Amino acid sequence: MPLSPLYAITDSRLLPGDKLFSGAASALEGGCRWLQYRDKSGDAQQRLYEAEKLMQLCTAAGAYLIINDDLKLAKQLGAGVHLGQGDGSPAEARALLGPEAIIGVTCHDSLTLAQAAMDQGASYLAFGRFFPSTTKPDAPPAPLSLLHEARQRWPHQTIVAIGGIQLANAEQVLTAGADLLAVSEGLFAAEDIAERSRAFAALARSSGH
Repeated sequence: MPLSPLYAITDSRLLPGDKLFSGAASALEGGCRWLQYRDKSGDAQQRLYEAEKLMQLCTAAGAYLIINDDLKLAKQLGAGVHLGQGDGSPAEARALLGPEAIIGVTCHDSLTLAQAAMDQGASYLAFGRFFPSTTKPDAPPAPLSLLHEARQRWPHQTIVAIGGIQLANAEQVLTAGADLLAVSEGLFAAEDIAERSRAFAALARSSGH
């Protein structure tokens, strides 16, 4: 069975308090195998507590946990990390986390940034936003053709698409060349998160991913 293309990104606005754990559990129940913990609160103790619980859920489900921006927390947990362009170098992250760690890098709409990330040991390249996004409204827009170009240039590299992805537009993003769909509101704002997660998983079967 093809793996789900869903890469879920938590949102403390949509998943306040313990809803973070029930929402993540529902996404994993629906087949999601990539979960990014994204929290901008700055409360280190809370972040450690929440990330530890998410790691337990991911380990039980056979899923990857990726920590947004926080290299120290990723190291503490043995998790992966996602780096924005201002969050330190992938090479430093690779040196700290080791050869097996997942290290993702935001590349916006730039193949040049993507090449630099790969040269420094990135595991996946994240492009976007491809559609209007409430999570990252100021991110520069990227055309879907960028995914096709990236796929042509790096046929074996994991490519993640981000920005305004919903169930209704997800298939065209996969067809354009993405391996994984980074989704926040399109998943966690759903009334039934597990069912929405299953619907994303079904796209893998229909698109051949």
